[in-house]
Amino acid sequence: MFAAEVQAVRNQDFGISLFSHEDFQTGTFSLFCEFPNGAEILYRGWMLTGAEYGKLADEISKAGGRMAVDTEAYLGNHHLPLWYPLLSDLTPETRILSLDCDLELELSQLHWPEYFVKDYVKPLKTSVGARITKPEESALLIAEMKKFRGMIEGGYCVRRVESFLPETEKRYFVLDGVPHSADSEVPEIVLECARRLPGRFYSVDVVRRSDGVERVVEVGDGQVSDLVGWDEDEFALVLAGQFLD
Repeated sequence: MFAAEVQAVRNQDFGISLFSHEDFQTGTFSLFCEFPNGAEILYRGWMLTGAEYGKLADEISKAGGRMAVDTEAYLGNHHLPLWYPLLSDLTPETRILSLDCDLELELSQLHWPEYFVKDYVKPLKTSVGARITKPEESALLIAEMKKFRGMIEGGYCVRRVESFLPETEKRYFVLDGVPHSADSEVPEIVLECARRLPGRFYSVDVVRRSDGVERVVEVGDGQVSDLVGWDEDEFALVLAGQFLD
């Protein structure tokens, strides 16, 4: 699934090195193509936990490279509790809860008409989904998260449900403080995110509410964000403008 993107960045004169994600998760890191000593490495691949990303950074360092995004910056955009305080007025109200909390009790005390429940990274996108209307439904949701996700990363993030227009959602990328759009139009809310968030490379998902107000749905590390709505060649051109110029 990454083949078109690999070719696109090669066309922009990026060097490419590969490793097996499956082998890495079982403790083996092997590069299929070595890179020059001192090379800056931008990772593009599957989501990694904080521990996995730290391990990848260590392996890259041993191989003579350095990560373009360090572990602290990766988690700063990958974990909702770290970016939410900086954007709380631009995104749905959220409660951050620990894994050992009584989730049903916590939800019942909020008295919200509906709850969107996820972990620090992502929601359940299959089975019962992430939205519930009754606190007692949380037990099944969490069981299904563990079943289909394999783990719950960090803790629980309970988001207040707003009336979004799903067809209006768009993904933007911010590199070194400069926001980029697939259609060259960057809304003010993304410019504001670029002013507030310090990370070097991250994605911002924006959607319009039924009252016309634009809201931030999600922030993610740019290295593990899919090219939703983006052409591979346009994305590669944006990367080249920031990393190769």
